[in-house]
Amino acid sequence: MLLSIIVPVFKEEKNVPEFLRRLQPILSAITEDYEIIFALDPSPDATEQVILKHRQQDERIKLITFSRRFGQPMATLAGMEYSHGEAVIVMDVDLQDPPDLVAEMVARFREGYEVVLPQRRQRTGEPWLKKIVSAVGYRLINKIADVRIPPNTGDFRLMSRRVVNELLRLKETHGFLRGMVAVVGFRQCIIPFDRPPRHAGDTHYNRFLGSLRIGFNGIFCFSTYALQLSTMLGFLIAGFSFLLMTIYLFYKFMGWEILWGNPTLVILISFLGGIQLISVGILGEYIGRIYEEVRGRPRYIVDRLTGLEPRS
Repeated sequence: MLLSIIVPVFKEEKNVPEFLRRLQPILSAITEDYEIIFALDPSPDATEQVILKHRQQDERIKLITFSRRFGQPMATLAGMEYSHGEAVIVMDVDLQDPPDLVAEMVARFREGYEVVLPQRRQRTGEPWLKKIVSAVGYRLINKIADVRIPPNTGDFRLMSRRVVNELLRLKETHGFLRGMVAVVGFRQCIIPFDRPPRHAGDTHYNRFLGSLRIGFNGIFCFSTYALQLSTMLGFLIAGFSFLLMTIYLFYKFMGWEILWGNPTLVILISFLGGIQLISVGILGEYIGRIYEEVRGRPRYIVDRLTGLEPRS
């Protein structure tokens, strides 16, 4: 069985040696027929040189180098497109995705599962704000999305070749892997684990804005609920305005004094303006994603391939 490991990397020269030192014995115990595909956004450090140095010792280590930085989601999809394994595992190089889990993931695959999802029980080293955003985000997405995304799962997962082929047929440009896998379906299982801190270096992923961006992809790419919510707010405000008008007419007919002043005007105008801006923002999120899809640019551009054949 050929096993493919996809590893998106950017500025990870300190993590690559330890990652390979821990992963390769585990892979060798499972099968001698494996490939480790690093998908590299051009880095100012020596990440590429470190990978090529290790390739001299093991040609099963392969490298995709992009023409510019396209980001982790696109690097992951590129690695999947160039992989040939019957099973494909996507994992990070910083050792927060423990190599020790790979053997159990492959064992579940051999039991007949086509998607194996490690699920984080604890997230050591992550700030409390990111944990809150993540927890709320998953709960919200699973409330409104067309598909269910298991909470506390990242891109770390095993997929069968059939699942990978179906994923590559999807034309979305957002690269939200956990949502795309949920769309594809097939038989899935979960392996709980405690996520360790990074082995070395700092994350190149914004801990707060990055989580929000992922959450927005889950909300806007897999549900139209935000548009429906905007419409419902419009009807609610229109109903409130009609009720307010009825109350003022009643005061007028009764000859009572109508309490009206500057604070009331400011509050009402600010409230309506805020709702309008939120609605326009929701429309903008959907329109922006439609624009990305219609524009049809390539999801990534490869500069160099090392150990891999060009795709026909």
